[in-house]
Amino acid sequence: MTDTPLGALLSSAPPTLTDDEAAKLALLHFGVEGRLKRLTSERDLNLQIATPGQAYVLKLANPAEAAEVTDFQTQALLHLEGSGLPVPRVICTRAGATEVATPQGILRLLTYLEGTPQHLTPRTPAQARSLAAMAARLTQGLAGFSHPAAAHVLQWDIKQAASLQPLLPDVPEDLRPLAQATLDRFLMLEPRLPDLRWQVVHNDLNPHNVLVSPDNPDEVSGILDFGDMVYTPLICDAAIAASYCIRPEAALDSLLNFARAYHAVLPLTAAEAQAFPDLVAARMLTTLAITSHRAARYPDNAAYILRNFAASRAGLIALAALPRPTLQTAMEAL
Repeated sequence: MTDTPLGALLSSAPPTLTDDEAAKLALLHFGVEGRLKRLTSERDLNLQIATPGQAYVLKLANPAEAAEVTDFQTQALLHLEGSGLPVPRVICTRAGATEVATPQGILRLLTYLEGTPQHLTPRTPAQARSLAAMAARLTQGLAGFSHPAAAHVLQWDIKQAASLQPLLPDVPEDLRPLAQATLDRFLMLEPRLPDLRWQVVHNDLNPHNVLVSPDNPDEVSGILDFGDMVYTPLICDAAIAASYCIRPEAALDSLLNFARAYHAVLPLTAAEAQAFPDLVAARMLTTLAITSHRAARYPDNAAYILRNFAASRAGLIALAALPRPTLQTAMEAL
């Protein structure tokens, strides 16, 4: 089945390798062998390789992903080396290359970051502030980084939200009026996006890509998965992270809690602050639309695909209930 609204990359199932095949490739190209564990992924095949001294992630890219896009991710991690940010390191092959072209797809090896996945911990205002500060630092770390593939089109990029229209019929029926209203509001904002600051950003700071300290779940200790990076308004990256921090019972407080912590590290312009709530809502809509569409087509991977659906649903409903003047006044006072 072809998902033409999403394009080839989001329409392709992850690649496959047996554990034995993966182990042989890791040893052949990287000289690494150890205990294998399969990790969840939307598009790629990821396996943890545990060795006595270090754990790694063997990554096999989706065959629909262009080679230059995979290199884009690798080069961003190399750019961040020495930044002090807690991100994976690229491990070179025995021949000194950063990746290997195999019949199954492009193969890479990264260090495995230890920590507790954020989605397994209680969400607190302190944790949201820590994430906001880390998101701002990561954006600062990527400032000035460029790559020929940075402008590639990915539906998870908020600036592409207008293209969600064909997916709205897949959203649960009770949510469709709100989904359409959210998209209409984004379309009103869209002409102003070129006036904002643009750069390469992570673009996917969701709770499955964020690690926290095992000793202090309020402290963000690691950032994973650079597979959705794009060149886009930098405020979109903040909006993505914030969309997973909205507490429905305190939507305005949680929105401002995140925005203020981000602003304290990387000050937002007045235009960015005004756009922020609608971009948060657009990310929630993106999550609802894409996951609904893909889960119907890949039922075997539906649990993983829909992992953020409930939170985005509750958050979007809560944000939509806030009076617009209240939202705008609050953002002006950051």
